[in-house]
Formats: sequence, structure tokens, C-alpha cells
Amino acid sequence: MEGIDIQAIVRQAIQEFASNEQAKSEPAYKVELQEERKRREQLERRLNEVAAENERSRKTAAEAERSAAVRAELQRLGVTKIDLAFKAVQDGIVRKDDGRLVARNENGEMPAKDYLTAFVNENPEFLPARIPGGTGMTATLKAPASGSDIITLDRIRPGMSAEEMKRVREEIVRVASQTLRGM
Repeated sequence: MEGIDIQAIVRQAIQEFASNEQAKSEPAYKVELQEERKRREQLERRLNEVAAENERSRKTAAEAERSAAVRAELQRLGVTKIDLAFKAVQDGIVRKDDGRLVARNENGEMPAKDYLTAFVNENPEFLPARIPGGTGMTATLKAPASGSDIITLDRIRPGMSAEEMKRVREEIVRVASQTLRGM
């Protein structure tokens, strides 16, 4: 028994046992590492998607704000066909990094308000008509001549004759047209 080194045998047995245990547990560690890597990659992808969605939302909000500001300025300038005028000028107006709205044209950059004012002055067809009337305008009805034919709210009732209804409608048209003309 003298030639047998017990310490070496015990050491070798412990090393074999430890390597066997490590070999058994290593696949579990590898699987756990792969699962952890997949979760991390999945979270990174989701984070990138959320960041891209956030960027799209910011761009959409900025575009909506720009659009609202341009439409409001067009309305302030008295434009009646706001959607049509907006379509005509929308591509020329951008928001600068400092938040200002500017118009880019062949002359360079200028404030959006000045650009829109010049646009409206150059294109008066977007403003309301200065002279009412034109093709399709109906003749205005004259006021009744006699005092007994004056229409009051008390005279309007269900079951009126067709002739009375016609006179009431004519009076409504007359009063409305006077109101619209500012009389």
C-alpha cells in the first residue's frame, strides 16, 4: 500500500465528480443564457419599436400643430376657402428648429404670416366676394305695400293657406337678405 497515493486518488475522484457535475449543469446554464439573450433581444426590439412609434407620434403632432397654425392664420386673414388655400401653401411652410413657422420660396425664407398675407393679396379669389350676386342670384323680394299685409309671428300658424305660406316665406327672405347686407 505504500506505492498507492491516496491523496492523488481522492483528488482525481473529486475532480472527476466536479467535472461530471459541471457537465450536467453546463447545458442548463447554456439554455438559461440563451433564454436570457432572447429576452434581452426581444426587449431591445420592443424598445426600438416604441422609440420609432414615439418619433412618428411627435412628427404627426408637429404636423397637426403646423397645419392648425397655418389654417388659423388663413382664417384670420379672411380666407373663406381655407382648405383650398391651405393645400396651395402647405408645402412652402415649415417649422424651424427654434419652433418658428417660416415659408421657403425663391426669395429665401420669410415669416409664415408675411408669406400668407402676400399669398392672400396675390390671390383674392380666396377672399369673400366683395359684390354679392352673380349668376344664379335670385331677385330680392320687395316689402309688402300695405300695412295689413305685414307678417308677424302671431300670424304664422299650422294650417295656413298656400298663399299665406308663400307671403311668410317671401317676408323671411326679405328680412334675411336685409340682415345679410347689414341694413
